[in-house]
Amino acid sequence: MIWNLIYRSLRQHALATLVTAASIALAAGLLLTVWVVKTQTQAVFAATNSGFDAVLGARGSKLQLVLNAIFHLEASPGNIAAKDFEMIRHHPAVKNAIPIALGDNFQGWRIVGTVPALFSDIEFLPGRHYAVRAGEKFFEIGKLEAVVGSYAAQRLGWKAGTTFRPYHGLAFNPDGEQHAEVYTVVGVLAPTNTPVDRVIWIPLEGVQTMSGHNPLAATELSAVLIQLRAPAAGLMLNNQLNASGGRLTFAYPIGSIVAELFNKIGWMDQVLTLIAWLVAVMASGSVLVSIYNSMSARARDIAILRALGARRRTVFGAVVGEAAAIGLLGAAAGFAVFAGLALFVASLIQAQTGVVLEPLKWNPVFWWGPATFVGLCVLGGIVPALKAYRVPVAETIAPVS
Repeated sequence: MIWNLIYRSLRQHALATLVTAASIALAAGLLLTVWVVKTQTQAVFAATNSGFDAVLGARGSKLQLVLNAIFHLEASPGNIAAKDFEMIRHHPAVKNAIPIALGDNFQGWRIVGTVPALFSDIEFLPGRHYAVRAGEKFFEIGKLEAVVGSYAAQRLGWKAGTTFRPYHGLAFNPDGEQHAEVYTVVGVLAPTNTPVDRVIWIPLEGVQTMSGHNPLAATELSAVLIQLRAPAAGLMLNNQLNASGGRLTFAYPIGSIVAELFNKIGWMDQVLTLIAWLVAVMASGSVLVSIYNSMSARARDIAILRALGARRRTVFGAVVGEAAAIGLLGAAAGFAVFAGLALFVASLIQAQTGVVLEPLKWNPVFWWGPATFVGLCVLGGIVPALKAYRVPVAETIAPVS
């Protein structure tokens, strides 16, 4: 009987049900998106290191150095000398040292100079080396050749054989200086789902000796990407190279340094989460208002049901069940809202950082989020249910003269 009452009430007040469920769907979609993007972003960024343990650069912020060298987002804090690269390259604790040089772009896509060892010796993930498409190759030292990350190539429409002239500076200015050198794309990297996908890679000396650059740049580097032989070596080098008054910065470990970024902007996550919960509470409150406002119109029907033998608890349960059904309907529709919002946000993050999120991957919020919404709606349904519970049968059925 109670299920029939719930169904009939929902159908009778279909418009109010749909509007209320829609508000819950928006709230649920917002909460799921905020929570999933927050947790996945923190986890993925902290785990993204392109296969390296540390970064060596000029004296400055470790976070800036990592964002510049690993995520290709910040400007370089300064340059280091070639002798610094030789020092770290020959250190017994260092397994691999890959130099990089920056200073140019093409239509906003960063151009980074490096050495072929980046592609031949480095595993960006355990067991995975960089690769290019069949029939393509990596650039050769001494040639005006380039290898392009998959995402950059897709957005630029580039393929092997495409030619381009770099622009000076990290920020694109269509009226800015364009270098005379003409580079030819010889390979497009297979997708890595890392910031590497957004970069145009050229030989190291190409950046150092490019026309229009300071001649001193020929002996300078922006940073050195480092693989260590053992984690303990990172702590030793960290203490040694970051000594007070030194001219170098050794950023280690990369994951912990990236975590600092999220600690600094943690207030933003908290604000967004708070907003999502406030929207959730308001949406559940709309269930209370919607059902409560209809109680006057339902009073006679409820009294008749009581006169026909329906118990108070049956009426109470039907109203609470109606609120739960609206919450369940809204929470289910919230997944559709979440899918749209989360995929959109994930595409923006990929476009800006190269890091790929998987928002549709299972997350515990997928069960406790909707359950919370249904619970809030049930709480919102208790007040009108109490009103229905207390409807006086005789007075309500009695004819009005």
